Amino acid sequence: MAIEEHIPALRRYARALVRDGDWADDLVQDCLERGISRFAQFQPGTNLRTWLFTILHNLHCDTLRRQNRRGVHVPIDDWLDNVQTGAEQPRAMHLRDFRRAFRGLPESDQQILLLIGVEGFSYEEVAQVLNVAVGTVKSRLFRARNRLKTRESEMNTPNATPNREGALAT
Repeated sequence: MAIEEHIPALRRYARALVRDGDWADDLVQDCLERGISRFAQFQPGTNLRTWLFTILHNLHCDTLRRQNRRGVHVPIDDWLDNVQTGAEQPRAMHLRDFRRAFRGLPESDQQILLLIGVEGFSYEEVAQVLNVAVGTVKSRLFRARNRLKTRESEMNTPNATPNREGALAT
């Protein structure tokens, strides 16, 4: 079945979304189960990859809604990551700062950057996955990139203090 060739990309996207290998594997498994059980609903001649990513995206959104109703849950592994000291190597520190800046973005910004920047989707494919207009994808991508750049530069500004609006000023 043609679905198999998309599993690595689905796993990458799921891992980037949830940042937990086991949870990501469960999400991909649910996506594949839904895709296979409802394959008759797939429209021949359309993009199978986009259809699968749409299923994965919708499952992730449903999971987040369920979790929000349940309340906050902090896994012990996440708590331990905050307690430990980061690596001293400059590259590792830069990567850590980038992750922190990326994670500080709204989820919609993260999704746009992941789908276009990591997965290589076209604007049209992302519009289908997220069920928005192509123009909305372009404007969200532009704003997401700017917010990421701003967050990174704010994090790298020494002696930065918040101003009245909450933005960091030097």
